[in-house]
Amino acid sequence: MTMKKRGITQYALIKKYGISPAQITRLKRNESVSTHTIEVFCKILDCGVEDVMEYIQDET
Repeated sequence: MTMKKRGITQYALIKKYGISPAQITRLKRNESVSTHTIEVFCKILDCGVEDVMEYIQDET
């Protein structure tokens, strides 16, 4: 949603900003990514961490 608001496509993330397709896939699948990757996305999208990810506690 944040990408859409900013008018940035996955293609632009890959070609213009050098984000690997694997990192985008990991985010889409809710898999683990480094804090550095989150920081890079926030800089590109000019947004806060809460716009890129959400913490959901395990039901343990």
